Amino acid sequence: MRAADLTDGLIAGAVGTTALNIATYLDMTARARPASQTPERSAGKVARLTHLSLGSPQQADNRRSGLGALMGYAVGAAAATGFAVLTRGRRQPLLRAAVLLGGGVMTLTDGSLTLLGVTDPRTWRRVDWLADLGPHLAFGLTAAATWNRLRPSR
Repeated sequence: MRAADLTDGLIAGAVGTTALNIATYLDMTARARPASQTPERSAGKVARLTHLSLGSPQQADNRRSGLGALMGYAVGAAAATGFAVLTRGRRQPLLRAAVLLGGGVMTLTDGSLTLLGVTDPRTWRRVDWLADLGPHLAFGLTAAATWNRLRPSR
């Protein structure tokens, strides 16, 4: 595995995470829904589990908000870097790559939120699943397209 492959995985993950965020904000705008509190809640749970002090109540609110967003970027970067390792740096058919990347990020995100006790997908309604699926599809498609674009043609 070359360092360039891992770097390209990081780039693909950053592009995918940006697309996921844009899709999320479009959904918020279209449905006039508030921002999800799950990133902040998960950051708070991780801070408690690791005995990390986030400061005064106001500081803690702000830090949870920042940490929640950063954790999302970390998941996107980790998933795409893992994909780079899994594919041994090779281009992949777009649909396969999109499903692996989008499904992988959705599984990592929803799985960690479930393990932390932040949410329970068994209680989600159809609209909740669709709201979760759309941004992860955006992640998968854009990360896969970016990955393949960065791969040299053979």
